[in-house]
Amino acid sequence: MNRFLSGPIPIVALSVLLVAAILMLSAAAQHSELFGEYFSVLLAVNALGIVALLVLIVANVYRLVRQLRARTLGSRLTLRVLVMVVLLVLTPISIVYYLSVEFINKGIDSWFDDQIEKALDDALLLGRTSLETIKQDHILKVKELSLALSDAQYADVDLVRELDELREQADFGEMTLFSQTGRIIASSSTESDRLIPDPPGEPALLELRKGNVYANIEPVGDKGLRLRIVVPVVPRDVSQPLRILQVLQPLPLRYTKLGESVQSAFAEYEKLAYLRDPLKFSLVLTLSLVTLLTLLIAVWVAFYVSRRLTAPLAALADGTRAVAEGDYRKQLPVMSNDELGVLVESFNEMTRKIHRAQAAVRRSQREAEEQRTYLETVLAHLSSGVLSFDARHRLQTLNTSAGQILKVDLAGRQGLALEHLASGEARLEPLCSALEDAMRQGASEWQCEVALHGPRGRQILLCRGSRLPVRGSNRGGYVVVFDDITALIQGQRDAAWAEVARRLAHEIKNPLTPIQLSAERIRHKYLSKLEGRERDTLDRATRTIAEQVETMKTMVNAFSSYAQPKQMQPEPLDLNALVQDVVELYKDSPLRMDLVLGRDLPLISADRGRLRQVLNNLVINARDALRSVDEPKLEISTCIVHEGSGRFAEIRVQDNGPGFPSDLMDRIFEPYVTTKDKGNGLGLAIVKRIVEEHGGALWAENPSQGGARVTVRLPVDDVQAPADEPRADKARRVQAVGEKTA
Repeated sequence: MNRFLSGPIPIVALSVLLVAAILMLSAAAQHSELFGEYFSVLLAVNALGIVALLVLIVANVYRLVRQLRARTLGSRLTLRVLVMVVLLVLTPISIVYYLSVEFINKGIDSWFDDQIEKALDDALLLGRTSLETIKQDHILKVKELSLALSDAQYADVDLVRELDELREQADFGEMTLFSQTGRIIASSSTESDRLIPDPPGEPALLELRKGNVYANIEPVGDKGLRLRIVVPVVPRDVSQPLRILQVLQPLPLRYTKLGESVQSAFAEYEKLAYLRDPLKFSLVLTLSLVTLLTLLIAVWVAFYVSRRLTAPLAALADGTRAVAEGDYRKQLPVMSNDELGVLVESFNEMTRKIHRAQAAVRRSQREAEEQRTYLETVLAHLSSGVLSFDARHRLQTLNTSAGQILKVDLAGRQGLALEHLASGEARLEPLCSALEDAMRQGASEWQCEVALHGPRGRQILLCRGSRLPVRGSNRGGYVVVFDDITALIQGQRDAAWAEVARRLAHEIKNPLTPIQLSAERIRHKYLSKLEGRERDTLDRATRTIAEQVETMKTMVNAFSSYAQPKQMQPEPLDLNALVQDVVELYKDSPLRMDLVLGRDLPLISADRGRLRQVLNNLVINARDALRSVDEPKLEISTCIVHEGSGRFAEIRVQDNGPGFPSDLMDRIFEPYVTTKDKGNGLGLAIVKRIVEEHGGALWAENPSQGGARVTVRLPVDDVQAPADEPRADKARRVQAVGEKTA
């Protein structure tokens, strides 16, 4: 019996009954028609339930005191849980109860504020005033209409038409003209469903007899309100009888709804004012019962939970101590079949699985470490760069070759998003943009070529990417493998042009000499034997053959020279001095040349002759492009620029000509691409090859102010001037040329 009373069934049954009684008591407190008459009965039921709970709790407290005195295992834990639950429940319940009572009292008192009552009275007064204003406006309109009807005599048909016009003009619902006896003389109405007009009642006729105007607002069934106005129509001729004009004007439905709403609110307010004190008492009483019931149920639950936890907790404490000491083979006895028994069994199963998992983890750690060491060794010795990214495009892992190829320390950038990977390294932006676009497309595999421009010129990378699968804890991502194919492409291009040169020499150059010799032999043998027009024709034909052969030889030699570059001979070089030397060659040209040379330009390591060829080709191309310009002008400037961690010397050649054609901008440095009528299109191609051989870069553009501009960027190394350099040259090197010179 004691076990049954201390079990969950009594408390659950009693709690359900009391909660149901509380809900019905709450409904009764709101004066529900169903429960209002049973309010007292429900109150008694709740009181009895609370008394029963108190009896059960007191019995359990007595039992707990006896266990504490006997030092029963788990009694102190039961007391601790009980005190904690009571404190945790009592504190917030007390605060909520106090605030709720204050809220109820102040909230209900705020309902009956004098300002609210005055506002309701003002609303009623405002509604009446509005209707009165509308009524007076309509009375004035009707009086004006009565004067219009009294100005002349009308036949019945004409009178009806006149009423229609006046009604439409005044926008009234119905206008009717009656005789003094109540006979209908004429009528006009917007309602087609009513055949006979509504005659004025006795109150209206009584007002007319007194010489007053009758105006009243009256309800019309469920259609709202309407305004009835009755005025006399006094004829100007005293011999004519007196007539009566009645106007019926329905009022807008919103006035009706507004009046009903205000009236209903006022009635509800009066009702609440009458129930003010009973309502406060019933709500506070209901809240008190709910609070007390909640507290008692919480105390009972605390007793029950503490007893359920006490028995297996000691065993679990012993088991956890063993596990903490590393004994994963500890097994606890199962003393019950309930949830706590399942908990004990789960603890036993946990220790068994931990023991097995511990052994498996040790094996997995050894295998993972071996695999990691193997993978790191393979990646470290790969010549290709390898990068891996997570699903959010953040850099995760990389190998040594990746940093060596890109010439950037990527180890310190792990965890950065791909869009921030190029921060501080502008040369990596094309690579990051290409990888970002490829990853966003969602393809499982992709391949692309990326060109990077840096201190050592253009670098071409062949990138291959693949999307990683999503498996378990692996959230997927991407792996990118790239190789530097700059040397490969350069070799292919050199081999291609070498093949072109070989074929030109074999197919074209070899037959040119016999053709030229044959033409000269014909000229020498037959020119003296002919006369007149035949002599001139032979002379012109042989001379043309010789000139065209020389042109073809020149073209073949140019292609051969481009395909078989000369060996570079780098030396310390003052770029400003080289520019001045090249410009000096064109001082007698009609082309105006301005120099803007940077101050303190450092020495660079370059082939003087090859760079002189670069400047000559650029000046010649600019001069040819400015032949049709009235005032040709060419500006050559030098400066030092910093990009990333490198320094570069820049040469800018800018003219005021027509600029580069937009359709050739992407191919302006390719062989045999030219805008000239004559020429083989190798000038800028040779310039590009020489600049790239120096580890530099160049580009062409059309500035916004007009003309064309070619920029050559060469890397700057720590180069020392030769010790045996003449003093004059040394002074010239350190001279700062900052002004424009023509």
